[in-house]
Amino acid sequence: MVLENIPTEKDILQATENITPYTHRTPVFTSTQLNELFDTRLYFKCENLQKVGAFKMRGASNALTYLTKEERKKGVATHSSGNHAQALALSAKLFKVPAYIVMPENAPAVKVEAVKKYGAKIIFCPPTLKDRELYLEKVIRDTGATFVPPYNDYHIIAGQATAAKELLEDTTDLKYILAPVGGGGLLAGTALSAHYFGHDISVLGTEPEGADDAYRSFLSQKLIPQEDPNTIADGLRTSVGKLNFPIIQQYVQEILTVSDTEIVEAMKLIFQYLKLVVEPSAAVPLAAFIKNKEMFNHEKVGIILSGGNVDLAKLPF
Repeated sequence: MVLENIPTEKDILQATENITPYTHRTPVFTSTQLNELFDTRLYFKCENLQKVGAFKMRGASNALTYLTKEERKKGVATHSSGNHAQALALSAKLFKVPAYIVMPENAPAVKVEAVKKYGAKIIFCPPTLKDRELYLEKVIRDTGATFVPPYNDYHIIAGQATAAKELLEDTTDLKYILAPVGGGGLLAGTALSAHYFGHDISVLGTEPEGADDAYRSFLSQKLIPQEDPNTIADGLRTSVGKLNFPIIQQYVQEILTVSDTEIVEAMKLIFQYLKLVVEPSAAVPLAAFIKNKEMFNHEKVGIILSGGNVDLAKLPF
């Protein structure tokens, strides 16, 4: 299968150049104790230490570099209750363009405050996908702003790919990279970077059992939308995007699922041994590694910790 128009090696190199002034090059952490515990070598790419506390800053800032002069005047818009809202709001502030974010009325207060702090205009809507889309359409009609999707966009995918590219530059001989999958921007980007910049690396998607549309879609080889997701990993409740899925089909080896109990246990280990604050979605790859550790055969494993925006008043342990 030949995929047309997907981000190329050149696109990801360009994305690296585009986002460098606006993002952190996040560190790669290891833990001797975790390595001894699982008799392997784990390398954690710490996107929880990224600006806005998540990898989303990479895609948002990359997308904004492609705005025309006219589009910059009118600004950008999206709907999001989470990390993409914060990433687009901060990127817009850094690029000095207006931002309009449609957020559900029940969005976490901590995330609403962050978006406000970055200077974006928030438009609240009822907490359904249909309402989010309707409100966004009206905002775009009224303002002429450019829609910046959270994951279903090639500039976003190229931006997210830079995390795995950096991980590969900062390690040697990785055999596996594990990334979480919600909309699929991070996983698709990770798979492309492993393909272009790695050597014989298997990329595995990881997903909660209560929101396993990517797993079911991957097995059936057709997109199956998410319905009524039920998981602690709130960042992974969304359906895989149409542009992301073909890349995942071609360049991802397997998708593994884990229970919420396993996610919480992995969160605890990250807190305990790496001394890092991570949100449940970020702990999913480690949970999947632990559940399936025999398949990794003591090889070097990269794990992308996608974000650290957890409400400390609602820690699951």
